Amino acid sequence: MFSTSKSSSSKALIAAAAIGAGGFLALRQAIRSSRLIDLAGKVVLITGGSRGLGLVMARQFGQMGAKVAICARDHNEVRDAQQDLRGRGVDVMGLPADVTQKQQVENLIGRVNHHFGGVDVLVNNAGSIQVGPMETMTIEDYEQAMKLHFWAPLYTTLEVLPQMRQRRSGRIVNISSIGGKVPAPHLLPYSASKFALTGFSEGLRAELLKDGIYVTTVCPGLMRTGSARNALFKSQHRQEYAWFAISDATPGISISAERAAARIISACQHGEAETMVSFPPRLAATFHGVFPGITAEMNALINAILPGPGGIGAEQRTGKQSESPVAPSILTALSERAAVRNNEMR
Repeated sequence: MFSTSKSSSSKALIAAAAIGAGGFLALRQAIRSSRLIDLAGKVVLITGGSRGLGLVMARQFGQMGAKVAICARDHNEVRDAQQDLRGRGVDVMGLPADVTQKQQVENLIGRVNHHFGGVDVLVNNAGSIQVGPMETMTIEDYEQAMKLHFWAPLYTTLEVLPQMRQRRSGRIVNISSIGGKVPAPHLLPYSASKFALTGFSEGLRAELLKDGIYVTTVCPGLMRTGSARNALFKSQHRQEYAWFAISDATPGISISAERAAARIISACQHGEAETMVSFPPRLAATFHGVFPGITAEMNALINAILPGPGGIGAEQRTGKQSESPVAPSILTALSERAAVRNNEMR
C-alpha cells in the first residue's frame, strides 16, 4: 500500500512539473510574440556597417523593408557598402563616422534623424580584435578597445534614448561576444572591453523596459564574416593569425555570417534579452558559470600551446599582412569566401 501511494505521489509531482513547465513555455512564447515588431519602414542604424557582420545585417534588415543607415570610419568602405546595399534595393544612407568620438556621434545621429526622421533600432556593432600574448599588449591597446566596445555604444545609446523615450518604443542591440562572458587567452583587451559592454547592456535592459525600449545583448562565438583579415595581430603574428583564421573558418566551431545575422535580427524583433547565436558559445558560457575554476585551468593549458612572445613584439599587423602557407589555405577557404562577399578585401 505504501509503495503504491509513493508511486502515485511521484507521478503527481511529475505531472505537476510537466504542467508547470508547459505553462512557463507558453507564457514565455506569449510574451515573446507580444513584443514582435514589423521592421518594414523602421529606421535601423548599424555602426560598423560597412563590412563583415554589420554589412550582412544591413542587407537582411533591408530585405525586411527597413530603412538602413550605416557608418564606419573608412569613407571608401562606406561608399562600397552603400553601393552594395542599393544594388539590392535597400533604402540606405551611408555616413563616415568615428563612433569613439562623442561629437561625431552627435553629428551622425543628427544627420540620420534629418534624413529618415528618427532611429527605431540601434545596432552597436562596431568593433575590432587585437590578438597576442599579454606581454605585448600596451595601455593604449586597452584604451582603444574600451573606446570602441564600451564608450562608443554608450555615446550612441545616450544620443538615441531621448527620441525612443518620447515615442515609448525602440530597440537597442549590442553586439558583445562570448569573450564578454568567458575570458580567452591572447585576447585580453578585447575580452575586458566586451565584459564591460555585456554588463552595460544587461543593466541597460533592466532600466529601459519601463520606457518600452528593449535592449538585446548578443554574445556570439566565432562567425565566418571574413573579418579575420582585418583583425590586429602582435608578437609572432603569422602564427597568431594562422590559429585564429583556421578556428574562424571551421564549421561546427564557427557559424556563417548570414545565419548569425538572421538570429540576431530575430532576437531584436522579439525583444529578447540575450542571444548567443549558436550552440558553442552557449555551452561555453554555461560551463564557465558552473565550473569557473576548470575554465581557468583549461585556458591556462590553451595559453601554453599558443605562440609565445617574440616576433614583432608590441607592434601589430593586420591579418592580411600576416599570411603564411596555412592561412590562407583550404583550411580557411570558407572565411576567405566570406571576406569577398562582405567587403573585407579592401
